[in-house]
Amino acid sequence: MAAAPKPTSNIAPSSARPRHNPWLIALTVSLAAFMEVLDTSIANVALPHMAGGLSTSVDNATWVLTSYLVANAVVLPISGWFSAIFGRKCFYMVCVAIFTLSSLLCGMASSIAMLILFRIIQGAGGGGLQPISQAILADTFPRERLGMAFAVYGMAVVVAPAIGPTLSGWITDNYQWRWIFFINIPIGILSLILTSLLVQDPHYLRERVKQARKHLSIDYLGIGLLALCLGTLQVMLDRGQEDNWFNSHLITTLAVTFAVTLVLFVAVELTRSYPVIDLRLFKNGNFATANLMIFVLGVELYAATVLIPQFLQEFMGYTAELAGMALSPGALVVMVMLPFVGKLITKVQVRWVISAGFLISALALFHMTTLNLQIDFRSAMMYRVYQSMGLALIFIPISTAAYAGIPVQKGGDVAGMVNLFRNIGGSVGISLVETMIARRAQFHQERLVSHVTTYHQTLRKAVSGLASTLIHHGLSQPHALRQTYARIYEAVIVQASVQAYIDAAWVLAIACLVMVPMALLLKNSDSRQPQASEI
Repeated sequence: MAAAPKPTSNIAPSSARPRHNPWLIALTVSLAAFMEVLDTSIANVALPHMAGGLSTSVDNATWVLTSYLVANAVVLPISGWFSAIFGRKCFYMVCVAIFTLSSLLCGMASSIAMLILFRIIQGAGGGGLQPISQAILADTFPRERLGMAFAVYGMAVVVAPAIGPTLSGWITDNYQWRWIFFINIPIGILSLILTSLLVQDPHYLRERVKQARKHLSIDYLGIGLLALCLGTLQVMLDRGQEDNWFNSHLITTLAVTFAVTLVLFVAVELTRSYPVIDLRLFKNGNFATANLMIFVLGVELYAATVLIPQFLQEFMGYTAELAGMALSPGALVVMVMLPFVGKLITKVQVRWVISAGFLISALALFHMTTLNLQIDFRSAMMYRVYQSMGLALIFIPISTAAYAGIPVQKGGDVAGMVNLFRNIGGSVGISLVETMIARRAQFHQERLVSHVTTYHQTLRKAVSGLASTLIHHGLSQPHALRQTYARIYEAVIVQASVQAYIDAAWVLAIACLVMVPMALLLKNSDSRQPQASEI
């Protein structure tokens, strides 16, 4: 645990202060983070258009999503290591440049193989943007203003997944799918220019880079194990439900590979003097707890982002653009609340704010269990608005708590791990929702069908009434009966699917509820106090 904090351990000396307005720096790094997070969800709606334009199946086109997420997951946790070798600003600008150029190439791709290749490159470039953005903020702002800085960054990270489907639907409906990649180009160029002019590496990092280059020893084994571990996990989560999970030889192989490489990676990294990821950070209770909670936040954020639009499109007849618009007011709520939360954590301990956030999220998800086929647009919109109130209270306090008691020199490692756990949580959340909808729909269908028998008086009345109506409209009696039973069976399937969506909401609500007391395990922390100088 940390030694007694030194008054200047987290406050950079005046010579290390940024030469430019720190809020301009916050906007600059948030711009790239927004662009990167947006691309994790913007391609989802456009998949059928991509498949048609590149003459391939939608199943093959899903690798456009998987390839990006795999490359992204591999780079996220080692971004701090790259920063220590090449310098944070240099590495960050290289990431922005790679992301921007690969976006251009994605938009110009003439085959599905080329598009997947360029998405891998794009995911690798984008993997460094989130953690480095967060690390830059941690070094740019003093501790008492870090909450407000994370509020600006949080707008990008939380809002982007919500507006991604809406923006994608609008672009593909009015232009070509290629423009979902082309829109990154001007943003990327602007980010490069602003970063070059405004961002600088702090003095301690420049010294660390000099020392690292003198004793440069690349941990090839650690990097290889990490890439294999996270890559197999991401593919397993993304393809699991589609391939029927452990009934698939591929998924079983991926699961075993993931488990073995994870154990080997941990064993290897704990013996390294300069590990790719400093796993010893997990000795800090606050850091470990914060990562668990950011994982659950990722599950909730991404799962709910899939759950509501998918329900509206599948059962309510909404277009992708209109379904995405149901999420947009929630994004607006987050944008309005985040600055308030940034100020709140300077007055209230973060553990109480986090507990309140998870409690509100749990109540919002419990409210979502009232989902039915009669809801209107406003009801669907309010489901997300209520959830967003809780999300806004969670993101900044958790990000702040993760840095408590961690040396400032480890800021890059902290940012990488926090963003990795949030992204893995998102992948788990999406996979969980898709699996639950498929499996629980089968369960409820079997249960409902057991009540649909000719001995059931209500069913007999329904069959008689509907058949009479169809006969009145000109159908023969045998044809009318076939149509009647077909419609009743279709209604059973739909009702079973609705129940499956409700079950998914229950599970997400319980997960958030469990985090309420978990947040209270965080040590007393005051955002106005400096960080400890050592663990």
